[in-house]
Amino acid sequence: MEESIFATTLLPIAVAVIMGSLGLALTPADFKRIFVEPRGVAIGLANLLVISPFLAFGVAALYGLEPALAVGLVLLGASPGGAMANLLTHLARGDTALSVTMTALSSLASVLTVPLYLGLSIDVFDAGVGADVNMAGVVARVFLITVVPLSLAMYVRSRNPERAAELEGRVRKVALGIFLLIVAGAIVGESKTITDNFADLALATLTLNVLAMTISFCVARVARLNDRQSTAIAMELGVHNSTLAITVAAGIATAVAIPAAVYSVFMFATAGAFARLMYRRNARVSGFPRGSGGQEPAPQ
Repeated sequence: MEESIFATTLLPIAVAVIMGSLGLALTPADFKRIFVEPRGVAIGLANLLVISPFLAFGVAALYGLEPALAVGLVLLGASPGGAMANLLTHLARGDTALSVTMTALSSLASVLTVPLYLGLSIDVFDAGVGADVNMAGVVARVFLITVVPLSLAMYVRSRNPERAAELEGRVRKVALGIFLLIVAGAIVGESKTITDNFADLALATLTLNVLAMTISFCVARVARLNDRQSTAIAMELGVHNSTLAITVAAGIATAVAIPAAVYSVFMFATAGAFARLMYRRNARVSGFPRGSGGQEPAPQ
């Protein structure tokens, strides 16, 4: 497939900007948290890196999606948590630090997990796109548009925290704008395919979204994590980095990108409803005063 400028240039730049916005908010302490609070991080990553992709396999099979669309759904399910999950976790008064840590670690892990589940889904669904996929190229692309900008932005923050704090808000707004444009462009560009398969796609993506958040929240609670930690984990499963999924998919076949675009239409609505549901519950548990605006109490 001959790739367009959109797929080869604009999409990778967009993902790099989004990952840079995350990196500006990160410090080495966020990565050390895996040793300080290993249980929460381990359970969250197990949900994100194992449960989510296999849920996507099951949902794709349940709705009998066309092979390319099934691969796209698994690719979306295997994608790391998105930076917007951190914001929604904060608004829900969840454990924002845990959310940021999971997003950062899953973004680094995506260099291995995204190509792994992509190759597996192509084989399982016999999608007919395997001959066009250079897995080494996928690994290199994911590395360049996730790990590199994330690391560079963290370096900027370490050298000049004040400047990084000034840039973070602006870059995040730009990243959100780019994300919305990408989703809109993907939907418009594949409008006929989406129209022809909308019922199945809408049901499949919504089912994946709701199941992923529900199951991950329940797993976290069964593992005796508190409501704030469970909220963070559920948000990570509900709000994926769909821009990364669309970018990888666009380099394979445009139809593979459709599930991530359709998923993006629903994920903020369901995650927003979940945030609203957990807002008061987390306030009671963590002792936030009414009217605090969701700000976490100062550390003792």
